[in-house]
Amino acid sequence: RSFERASMAKTLRTIKNPFFTPHPPSPFLLFSLLFFSPPKRTTSPRYLNHHHQTRCTPQQVFLLLISLSLLFSGISFLASSLTTSSTCIVSSPSSPLGFFVSDDPRHLLTSLAVSVPSTLLPLPARGGRSGNMTEEEREFWKQPNGEGYKPCLEFSLAYRKKAARVSKEKKRFLVVVVSGGLNQQRNQIVDAVVIATILEAALVVPVLQVNRVWGDESEFSDVFDVEHFKKTLRSDVRVVSSLPSTHLMSRQTIENQIPWDVSPVWIRAKFFKQLNEEGLLVLKGLDSRLAKNLPPDLQKLRCKVAFHALRFTAPIENLGNKLARRMWIEGPYIALHLRLEKDVWVRTGCLTGLGSEFDRIIAETRMSQPRYLTGRLNLTYTERRLAGLCPLNAYEIARLLKALGAPSNASIFVAGGEPFGGSRAMEPLAKEFANLVTKETLAHKGELLPYTNRSSALAAIDYIVSLSSDVFVPSHGGNMAKAMQGNRAYVGHMKFIMPNKRAMLPLMENPSVSESELSRVARKLHGKSQGHPESRRGRRDRDVLAYPVPECMCRHGKHRSIGFF
Repeated sequence: RSFERASMAKTLRTIKNPFFTPHPPSPFLLFSLLFFSPPKRTTSPRYLNHHHQTRCTPQQVFLLLISLSLLFSGISFLASSLTTSSTCIVSSPSSPLGFFVSDDPRHLLTSLAVSVPSTLLPLPARGGRSGNMTEEEREFWKQPNGEGYKPCLEFSLAYRKKAARVSKEKKRFLVVVVSGGLNQQRNQIVDAVVIATILEAALVVPVLQVNRVWGDESEFSDVFDVEHFKKTLRSDVRVVSSLPSTHLMSRQTIENQIPWDVSPVWIRAKFFKQLNEEGLLVLKGLDSRLAKNLPPDLQKLRCKVAFHALRFTAPIENLGNKLARRMWIEGPYIALHLRLEKDVWVRTGCLTGLGSEFDRIIAETRMSQPRYLTGRLNLTYTERRLAGLCPLNAYEIARLLKALGAPSNASIFVAGGEPFGGSRAMEPLAKEFANLVTKETLAHKGELLPYTNRSSALAAIDYIVSLSSDVFVPSHGGNMAKAMQGNRAYVGHMKFIMPNKRAMLPLMENPSVSESELSRVARKLHGKSQGHPESRRGRRDRDVLAYPVPECMCRHGKHRSIGFF
């Protein structure tokens, strides 16, 4: 037994030795060992009971003074460069007193990704291909002017004091059940964090409800990096993986009747007393319930959650980045988010444009499941379409891209689910743009196999590839379009084109309008909506996650932000 204990102690010393490191020693350490290591102790018996005193030679003292001089010179140079350069200091949500410095916008993005690993860093824009390009094609690939806006999350002193208390909460717990597709889930998770802050409660990792449309049974940890989520928000709210045993109940009331556009005052008045008495609150159906207009600190918190805390799991992020590089290495590319899935046609009350047979299938599904139809039930199909409530089909999106100057040889990544009608639905687009790819055709054999029947993970891969595109165009508004608009703005105002369907469709259907006239009008209509900074100020209906200026982004030279969290 004594032999076993000795062996175990030796093993533990080997594993837990604090001086063991898998990394090679630094040059400074080698330098120190070379010149300042004391002489080896002799094993001669006459030295065993005597202390050995070591004196430095004059040469060693001289080298030590030179080393210290170089060290302090480097520190002084670094300090002077930080104080004298004209830079924008941007806060780092992952560290208590973190900030990073940059003059160049692209360098800022690199610093942002290093300082805050959760921020998805897109590949740099490539610009137009070299060679013969028309002026319209060059204009199409041209990136918008970011006007010096950069991420900046500076919280008030009052918020920081409250957050310091909330982040240690151990009596009140909030459980939130989120539903819908990936970007709908993201929005609800963002608001769950905000509501936990309002109620001064610890947040249990949100529960993802089984998607009734796609049958996705993924949990939070299957899509998002749980530990990073906790770590990034540790100075704002306490996030726990599960309820403590003291708060488990056999039956718990689920609050799912929350009205639209509720304020923090309403949330606190409605739930705080109940939460304080019972110690537990379960909320469901948060989608778009919390007001878009909140106090500045809570708007910044929304940005922090969406753009920093919600990082996809490493396998998803690695595969998404791998597919993005395969697109990027071939040159600039367009990402299209086409909403051509069957459920989209059912929910919007629109016709597919594929003929009477396909439209009959959609109509029968809609009649059997009327709860799926959303918005303006009193409008006819034609009225819906001309009001811009229907997604653009493949033919319409192809005409729009041509009118905006997209070259016919442009590489296009098509994000979204399987289109209703299969390849037939894509024919008009493929006829005009031959270089069409999807994640399924871009991935190598077996790469997507782990994500079979996991719609949220597949949507996350689409998200990553789309974020790195030179130009992003959605065929329909929605959660993906808003998320991509805001995220592309946050990482450097990359080009984003929201189709003006209400103005374009009548022109497309007018036979007297020539292609050149259609092109002129299209470029004029979309000239100011291609990713240029747009402020939320004065627009109560705008979501801060789609329009992060001014709450979450500061203009370089006019505002210096040092973030304390």
